[in-house]
Amino acid sequence: MTQRRIDLFYHGYELHALDRPFGRLQSELRLKARTIYRGMRRRQLYTGFYTAFQNLRKGLVSLGMDVHVNDFAHARRNPDQPVGISGYPGVYDRVRLPNPAIFGPGFVPPPHEVEAIGARCNIRFFTAPSEWACKIWRPTLGDRVQPLFAPIILSDWPDLSQNAKTNDVLIYDKIRWQREALVPRIHGRLGAHLKRRGLTSQTLRYGAHHGSDFRAALRRSRAMVFLCEHETQGLAYQEAMASGIPILAWDEGRLIDPAERRMAPADLVVSSVPYFDARCGMTFTEPQIEERFDAFWSVLEDFRPRDYVAEELNAQKSAQVYLNLLDRAAR
Repeated sequence: MTQRRIDLFYHGYELHALDRPFGRLQSELRLKARTIYRGMRRRQLYTGFYTAFQNLRKGLVSLGMDVHVNDFAHARRNPDQPVGISGYPGVYDRVRLPNPAIFGPGFVPPPHEVEAIGARCNIRFFTAPSEWACKIWRPTLGDRVQPLFAPIILSDWPDLSQNAKTNDVLIYDKIRWQREALVPRIHGRLGAHLKRRGLTSQTLRYGAHHGSDFRAALRRSRAMVFLCEHETQGLAYQEAMASGIPILAWDEGRLIDPAERRMAPADLVVSSVPYFDARCGMTFTEPQIEERFDAFWSVLEDFRPRDYVAEELNAQKSAQVYLNLLDRAAR
């Protein structure tokens, strides 16, 4: 049986879409150099978009697809074959092909620009990581925006639930707006409660730690508190769940990002944990911090977050959604 070929195009900080002779080779060499440099300086190696792109690629390969990245020559020789486009805003100028395309994971333009960019790049479908994020573009795009989660590769995140633990709570601080007010009100209040209960904690701030620090913290922690105003997907908390670590998530349901607030419907309800159920842990709002933490801690052993990830966020499920969109784009 002949493998189905899938052509993906990515442009971002890690990998550049270079439409010229030896462009793919130059891009791959740049990626290797950047990875080595950031690793030596103990910075995060990859952006969330590139991690999502890599995981999608792995999912497609796991379904038996023959996946190629940034092969402009092949796409032009086969203009009817649908392609995938991913990455940062520059990708819309770097990847202009006649092929019908789907976009994502990556930066979706604001509603007043999305139609023109979609037509210019022949994008039949845009994707966003979760349903609430799609609702920002639905008034403009209707069904041409669809949810597509980035899969979590379980083999990359072994089950740590039975490891010997030396820390009670890992606090993952991804508070991005109004930090001067919110960090004391949320993080500070939680930390004080943990101290009163005699529990140990460690804090990692988003963007200020190396990936190995996160993995090490998961190995030694019994639970993770996820502090973020809202997430379209939230790879960090899902990677923790894949590792068997229950999650207590701050989840007010309010959109804070000023750029998205200008675009979003007034009644939009958002989430910091858009993929979550009772197996994963619990959520809280600001008035409930102490009460919900105590309830969460009292039933910590009952949660099964890795089971949720294996069922709902697996690579094959995400890849199949992607293949279905490619097929629809070709019609």
